[in-house]
Amino acid sequence: MKRLILPFLFLLLCGPGFAQVRHDVPEGTFVPDPDRTLCYAQRDTCDLLLDFFAAAPDCGPCADSPRKPLIIHVFGGGFLMGKRNYPDDRIWYRQLADAGYNVAAIDYRLALKGKTIKNKLSLPPMLEEALQVAVEDLFSATNYLIDNAEALGIDPGRIIVSGSSAGAMTALQAEWEICNGKAPAKVLPGWFNYAGIMAFAGAVFSSDGPINFSQKPCPILLCYGTEDHLVPFGSINLLGNHFAGSAALAKKLKAVGANFQIYRYTGSGHEISVSMHRNVPEELRFLEENVIKGVYRPLDATLTDAGMEDPGWGKASTQDLYAN
Repeated sequence: MKRLILPFLFLLLCGPGFAQVRHDVPEGTFVPDPDRTLCYAQRDTCDLLLDFFAAAPDCGPCADSPRKPLIIHVFGGGFLMGKRNYPDDRIWYRQLADAGYNVAAIDYRLALKGKTIKNKLSLPPMLEEALQVAVEDLFSATNYLIDNAEALGIDPGRIIVSGSSAGAMTALQAEWEICNGKAPAKVLPGWFNYAGIMAFAGAVFSSDGPINFSQKPCPILLCYGTEDHLVPFGSINLLGNHFAGSAALAKKLKAVGANFQIYRYTGSGHEISVSMHRNVPEELRFLEENVIKGVYRPLDATLTDAGMEDPGWGKASTQDLYAN
């Protein structure tokens, strides 16, 4: 248990040094601007914005439809850092838009930013609060986009959420709360569920009993590195708090007959959380077949990607985090 939980705890304790430090794209690389930037919610502390990338016309599996599927992306950063408009992410957003998907890259409140975590026992409630704040903002963005679906050319029945690291936790947590009828999900329309989830190094957290699904979730794509020591990929139970990472979630999804896919990258670490641009063919196949066409296409793949860039923090260990 300690081997799994300590690295995850210290992902949040260590600060920005290991929480998804990102690098600019090579000099001269074209970085697209969003088609528009919109304010989707106003909080006491800030306005929450989203960058909208409009789907290319006459492209993708819904080319003939005036309303296109939408992908909401939630960035990562340990709930204490990060931003919606990393240059490499914006290139990926445009790739998805060119393939026929609207994309909304959203802000959310970073509830652990500037917080001091006194000891590991104080972390679970702080993590739960930070995660719930992020989910609340995701639900607000979802409602805003549903309400403005006609103006933005969105099919409200085909809204997908993608997330990286903390953002992947947010995406998976949101779907878990919908499937289990949790109170925060009641703000969404009664008919609504996400059409799909794409989670890059994510997990689900519960302080209210073991993590299960009361109803079958939407199609889910899970990607994680088997050497990820920052976000757990197995199950963790500590003082009534439960974590389920990608490998543990795969077992639970299989048990309920969910339409899910999991890519296990052997030898890779937390860099999988920012590998979206390397997985575009797999992502588009999942989106078109599992999500849009509704094909039951489960997949459990173990692979090695020797070309995966090492960002320097992907295999950060507990010792490294202590030293920081």
